[in-house]
Formats: sequence, structure tokens, C-alpha cells
Amino acid sequence: MESKNIVSRAKELQPHLAQIRRDLHRHPEVGFDLHYTLEAIKKELDDIGVSYSLCGKAGIIVDFGTSGKRILLRSDMDALPVSEEADIEYKSENEGKMHGCGHDMHIAMLLGAARILKENENRIKGRIRLIFQPAEEIFKGSLDMMENGSLNEVDAAMMLHVLTGYPIPSGKMLVLTGGVRMSGCEQYHIAVYGKGGHGSNPHMAIDPITAAAHIHIAFNEINARELDPNGFGVFTTGRFSAGNVSNVIPDKAEMWGTIRTNDPTGKTGEMIKTRMKEIAEGVAKAFRCKAEAEFFDAVPCMVVDDKLSESTYKYMNDLFGDDVMKVDDSGGGSEDFAFVSHKVPTVSMMISVGCSNDGYVYGLHNPKAIFDDSLLWKGAASYAQMGLRWDKENN
Repeated sequence: MESKNIVSRAKELQPHLAQIRRDLHRHPEVGFDLHYTLEAIKKELDDIGVSYSLCGKAGIIVDFGTSGKRILLRSDMDALPVSEEADIEYKSENEGKMHGCGHDMHIAMLLGAARILKENENRIKGRIRLIFQPAEEIFKGSLDMMENGSLNEVDAAMMLHVLTGYPIPSGKMLVLTGGVRMSGCEQYHIAVYGKGGHGSNPHMAIDPITAAAHIHIAFNEINARELDPNGFGVFTTGRFSAGNVSNVIPDKAEMWGTIRTNDPTGKTGEMIKTRMKEIAEGVAKAFRCKAEAEFFDAVPCMVVDDKLSESTYKYMNDLFGDDVMKVDDSGGGSEDFAFVSHKVPTVSMMISVGCSNDGYVYGLHNPKAIFDDSLLWKGAASYAQMGLRWDKENN
């Protein structure tokens, strides 16, 4: 199928894809708890006329072809535990949940590609696998699907992610070049224990809030004085909790956050964790408290394959011309598709669906983030082109 025909067909599907996406946006679900989402995807796949199989706790696999080399194309499905504040007509109807990372966009795009691939099934020489993956936001969905066979006989893999809130023209396609292109990430939890008491008698209590606040400030010295300025390592405390009322010193203060590095050896991350533990325990002791640190839900760096990246750029350039660019810096974002990248050659693409210069000022994970779903056709065409062109050149 020629590139111009893929684009033409994808544009024809645009109204239908927008309908799918807006329905999913109204009904966001998180983690592995994706009942409405899965039923919506199954209904569309049934309408397309393709068979599918369930994988792991909440994944779906669609296979085209019966022999030869296989490429895997992924969409994630889960939303965020965030209350939506965007002023849109199809706003989330599930309180406390929002598709703030654009996974509803990814689903619609891959479903569009599934329809195009089905219509061109006789052109597929090898095998193309589509996967709809749960629990990306908690770094557990990719591993769950892998443990249940999603990577069986897979020779290459591709993911696509939307962007909004950046000064990147809407519709611009970004192909990540080879190398470490997304950071590894690990969650942390620090608990600081003191002795509760009445707010009028602080001398009779041991205040864990004061200790925790000083620990949080002291952590910044790791970045400022202990990390190589030429490397990348950052940690963020995103949640801080202590007490329930204003006139009581609590027994306990807690903080949660993330550590991100671009060191595929893991040494930088281990150094940060060691120093965080030492600082937490030492500062807490100085304030007569006790601190405990735990680390969990780790995901490695994303590694993009050089050869596959070059091929992908060529495929996308044939589709969109100057609307495609190579990118060698993807910032500090993390992806659980990174687990896949350590098993098979992998490439990652991004598409801008909301330029900050055009009023899309809120980025991913912001409760006010808005995504331009008039560009769904472009993602559908990208998925389909990737599958068909890689298949043709490798089988």
C-alpha cells in the first residue's frame, strides 16, 4: 500500500476515531481496572473483523499474518488518578480519573491502524502484532504482558506517544534517535517518625514535620553537589503528608516521589538511593526522629535501536515529509515500554497534538491538559505505515 493511500484512508477514518477517543475520554480507568476500556476496544475490533486474544491481567493482542518476522506496535490504555479540570464537552465522567497522558488518543490511533491493516491483510508478508497494554502509569503493564507472551517471536517493537503543551508545531512527528532516550525511574517513600503532642506544647513532642522538611531540602544537595553535571539524575517529591488537624503535632510525616536517571548501568540510581537513605536517617536523628526509606516500582532506561530508528524516520518521512524530525533528547520522562527495549530492537515516536504557542499551555499529567484529536488520523497512519513498511523490508 502506497504511503499516500495510507494517509488518505487514515483521514477518512478521522471522524470515527475522534468518536472513539472522546467516548474513552469520558470513561477513564486506571491501572489494570479497565473494564469499560476493554469492552470498547473489543467492540471496535469485532466491527473491524479481526480476532484477538486476552493477555495477562488486562491486555489485548491482535495478530496479523501467520509466519515470518514480526513487529509489535503498542498502545497503552490506562488513565491517571487525577480530577480533570479541562473545559471540554467530553470531560471525564469518572470522578478522580482523567486521561491526562493521552492514552485514549493512542487507543484510537492503533484501532485506526488495525482497520487499515485488516483492509490490506493480503499485503502482509510476515507478521504484525498490535498490543493494547494496561497499567503503564504504574510501570506494571508491560511486564505483565511480557510475562504472558506478548513478546513471543517478536523481532522489533514500536511505541508512539502524544505530546501537548510544548512549543512544537501541532502535527509534527518526532522520531527518537538511537541510544538511551528515556530515563529510568523508581518510586520512593520516606517515613519519618517522631512523637505526637499538643500544638501548644511542642517541647513535649518530637515534630516529624520539621525533620521531614529538612530532609526534603537536604536532598537537593545530591543534585547540586554529588551528581556529575554532564549526566542526568533527578528526584522529585510529589507528595508530602503529615497530620490531620492544625493544633496537633503528628507522630509521623511521609513523602513520596520519583528518582530518574539516564544511566543504563544503574550505578547513578544506586548512588542516589544510598545517599537519600543516609541523609534521611542522619537528618532525622539530628531532630530526634527516626526515618525509614523504601524504593519500589523501578523501570529501566528506554534504549532506542539505531538501525530501527533510521528506518522509522524514512518510513515517516515518506508519509509526512518535512513534518517529521529526528530527536536525540526526550528529557526525563519514563516509559514502561523500556522493558521491551531491553529485549528486542525498539523505536519510539512522538506526535505533537497541541502546541503551547497555539494556546495548549498545559502539559501531560496536568489536570487542565487538552489534546487536539483532529490529528488522530496521523497517529493511525504512522502505526499502519510502520507495520506495513517494516514487514515488507524484513520478510
